Parts: sequence; structure tokens; C-alpha cells
Amino acid sequence: MQLEQLSHAGRAPSLPLTLQLDGDALQLESLLRVLPGQRYVGLARWRGRSVLAKLLVGAKAERHFQRELRGARLLVEQNLLSPALLSEGFIDGVGGWLLFEYLEKAESLWQAWRNVERLPLLADAQQAVLGEALAVIGHMHSRGLWQADLHLDNLLRQDGELFLIDGGGVQVEQAGQPLSRARVLQNLGVFFAQLPAELDPFIEELLIHYLLANGEHALPLEALLVEVSKVRRWRLRDYLSKVARDCSLFSASIGAFGLRVVRRECAASLEPILEAPDVALASGQALKLGGSATVAHVELEGRPLVVKRYNVKNWLHWLKRFWRPSRAWHSWREGNRLQLLGIATPTPLAVLERRWCWLRGRAYLITDYCGGQDIIARFEAYTQATPPENELLALDRLFAALLRERISHGDFKGHNLFWDDALDTWSLIDLDAMRQHRSTRSFARAYARDRARFLRNWPADSTLHQLLNQRLPQVPGTCPN
Repeated sequence: MQLEQLSHAGRAPSLPLTLQLDGDALQLESLLRVLPGQRYVGLARWRGRSVLAKLLVGAKAERHFQRELRGARLLVEQNLLSPALLSEGFIDGVGGWLLFEYLEKAESLWQAWRNVERLPLLADAQQAVLGEALAVIGHMHSRGLWQADLHLDNLLRQDGELFLIDGGGVQVEQAGQPLSRARVLQNLGVFFAQLPAELDPFIEELLIHYLLANGEHALPLEALLVEVSKVRRWRLRDYLSKVARDCSLFSASIGAFGLRVVRRECAASLEPILEAPDVALASGQALKLGGSATVAHVELEGRPLVVKRYNVKNWLHWLKRFWRPSRAWHSWREGNRLQLLGIATPTPLAVLERRWCWLRGRAYLITDYCGGQDIIARFEAYTQATPPENELLALDRLFAALLRERISHGDFKGHNLFWDDALDTWSLIDLDAMRQHRSTRSFARAYARDRARFLRNWPADSTLHQLLNQRLPQVPGTCPN
């Protein structure tokens, strides 16, 4: 295949494929990132060695090529450790390529963070990962560079050394001179915004690692937290827009006669259910057979799933529902919101709506299956005793997160809260009525209702009810002291 043909190869070209680049053969073996018709990044073989290939085609190819090349050269010029650029070239009207040294057995700091993220906040292992990242970021800032899309996946560790990757996001203020304080705060805001918000109280402590590498500026914590909050709001808006359109994360088809959005990584495996969701419901293990919703546990190639159908009970019910976003769509959106905010919920995998000339009918939601016990079953033996402390601490963290993000569940009964053994945390389900509030007053009222409904799961005179009533955070003015 010729390089220019990639612009018509779509999202999933047949692999392996061989390209001719300036007289040398490049065999592309796997793809890591694809922007259809524009960018293909993957593992390849070139001159008998493994390389990371960035192939740029289409109308924007030259601009993207120059940005990648400039960033890679800036890292080298400022003596910042990065994979070696082995070959580069651009042909007008065809496209460009950059071939980088492939770091065998390298681990991204994001992978390292995932291995420790469930430890107690700022445990030594967590501080080691974040400290390592902040030291490299400080060194980069001291040389006048920053990375616009700064996150842990752009830092690769190999044999104890940390490499900066993704030159396309590297920017320069004044090469060789420390960044201005405003730019430092802005870039650190991007970094911290992608970490759990639970870590915010420890940002000042973590900054020590940065200041040891770049002590050029005093960094006011309040100004940095403002930047973090700003980036978090932007990231949430951006992500929620993606759950409603075709992109690298989601495959979407939305029209007058139907809606279908599915996580791209599992679209192929879910196809049997997406084609016939009612058949899957009928063949699965029934979890709920209500008038408004039918829920079943389904096994698909050994993967446990939940399929939920939102029914239309009668003509009057349809008149109330057809013009509004379906409950399936609301649950899909809110499930993705929770995941981005770091609040546990079964992963939403796909959503379907039956439509006729945009008028909505039945709708379906497919999620991962949460196989643990709900909190009523989990705490059944502790009505007059104290549940395990790790489960109480996980409950404290959940309520603290709901308060921090101003999220109300809307139906906070015990059957909607499940223990996740793998994550050692509580997982929320049934998000039909969930809401993230803009107004502090409306959230306070909704939180008070959620808290009261949650406590009603146990008799008011029970030891467990009284213990939880003491532990669960209150909103001033909504709960008795």
C-alpha cells in the first residue's frame, strides 16, 4: 500500500499492511491510535527493528507533521529524555511519517498509577508515582517547554528512566528559560485535573516534588486549584459531548428511526445483543420484570452483562415519554459522568432507542454486571453491630464524592448500591434519576432526600442506623445536628 491510500483506509485497515516510505518497507503490525483519514499511530517493523510509527495523511497532514517534528526536536534540544527519532519525511500531496525508537517493556505512569490508585490516599506507592511525574514535569518547565495534553500516559518508564512522549503536544515559551508562573499554573492545572479529586487536599504536599526540579516560582495553591477546577469542568463537558457522537471512544448512529451508541472497543462483541436485545433479555436470567423496566443478567462469551429495557406501558405513558430523552439515554450519560468523576458504577457499554420520525419508543441499556451483594444483603448481619471498617470507609468516600460533585441519586435505596470486591468500593446502579446540580440549594434538598432514603433501609432504633446517621456527612440546614 502507498501512504496516500491510508487516507481512505477508514478506522480499521486490515493488518498487517506494508507501506513504502522513501524506498524502505514499513510493516504496520498493530494500531494504538487512529483518527480516520488523518492519523495512524502503531507498532511497526522497519529495517529489521521495532518502531513506533506516526503516519499522517489527508488535508491536515503537513500541519500535523510539522507540529510533531517540532515537538520531538524541542525535547532533544533541551536535553529531555524521549524516544529517538529514527526517520521522518513528508511528501506533498501524499503525507508524512515519523518513526521513533520503540521502548520495549516500557510502562506508562498511567499503568503504574492504576496499580496503586485503590491504596489509601497518598500512600507511599502513590506518592512515588506522582512524585516521579512531577519531577520530570518540573524539569521540562525549567527548560521552557510544556505539554498541552499533559497526563500520565505521556510518561513512559523503562529500566528506571522516564521518557517524555507525544511531541505533537509539546509547546515552547522561551527555549532554555523557565516557564512563566502563569503558564506553569495552567499546565499543572491540566495535570492535577486528571487525577482523582480526592487528592486535591494533598496537592500542596505533592508540589514539593515539582519545586525540587523547578523552584523558579512560588506557586500559590489557591490559584492552582482554580486552574484545576477550570480544567475539570472542561474535561467533563468534552467527555459528555463524546458519549453522544461518533469518535475514537464511541461508535454512534443517531437518526430519525433509531439511536445506537456503543463503546467502540466492545462494539463487535456486543453485536448479537445490539441486533436482538429482546432475544437476549428473554434468554437471560431475569433480575426485574416490572411494568416500566425489564432487566436480565446475560452471559456473552463468558462476560457477564446486564441488559435493561425501558418499557412503554401504554398509550398515555408513551405520550409522556416520546418527546423527552429516554431513561436509557439518561442512565447512559450519567453512568459515563460517574466514571469520569471516579465514582464507581458498572461500565455503560451501549444504549439503544427505537424511534419513528424522531418519536421515541422502547429503549435499552447494556452495562457490565455488578456481581457483588447490595448493601442491604451485605449489612444484614450487622443490624445491631458494626460492619467492617473498610466497607464503612468506602461508604464515607462515596458520600464525600457525591457532596464534592453535587450529585444526587434520586432513588438511594439499598438495592441500588453494590459492593465491588475487585475495587473494594461501593458501586451505584439504576441512574435513571441521577443529577449533577448547578445550584447549591437544589443539591442540598436533593441530598437530604437521598440521605434520608438511604437511612430508611434499616430500622431507626437499630445500631447500624444510628452509626450511619453519625458517619454520613450532612448538608447544613437539611439534617438535624
